[in-house]
Amino acid sequence: MHGTVHPLQPVIPPSVEALSVVVHRAKVPVWMPWPLPVGWLFTGAAFAGDDRSGGRATAVACSGPGPLGGMGELLLIAEELGVGLGARYAGVDGPDPGPYLSVEKPPQAKVLAAGRPTPLWHLSGTPDDRAVFAGEALGMWLWAIVWPEQTGLLMYDELVLTDLRDAGAEVELLPCGALSPRILEP
Repeated sequence: MHGTVHPLQPVIPPSVEALSVVVHRAKVPVWMPWPLPVGWLFTGAAFAGDDRSGGRATAVACSGPGPLGGMGELLLIAEELGVGLGARYAGVDGPDPGPYLSVEKPPQAKVLAAGRPTPLWHLSGTPDDRAVFAGEALGMWLWAIVWPEQTGLLMYDELVLTDLRDAGAEVELLPCGALSPRILEP
């Protein structure tokens, strides 16, 4: 009824070597804020897909100090239409953000994704503990999910996202932290 179901692979703990596994298997972008905001760390990755078809959705977690104090977490998800990984982490029904987007209004946030200005809309109907933004980048859904909700202010800065499939040797300098519990339990 929903089409092909791409299996969610086990979460990959934060390390440069583990991240390279996700990057090499991905058929979709592997978004990472680059440079990372001050004090932020890479805290895990996951992908949906199999060995034959490759990663059809990727999720990258980062953690660091929130703009209003306390710790914040950011999960960036890129996926093909209809995969549903972003919706699962966002806590909404259905595979895509369409019913939760108000595209008749201006976008609430903009990021620079792979060098292109990319509008993101704040989704309605999401759980109160997070802020969820979605848009389109490189022909794929781009989801940005931020915990706690007030850390969503991070999305109003000029956040620059890099597709790690195109990144160079500087990825080896990526600061890694402890595994994020947010990526473990969508």
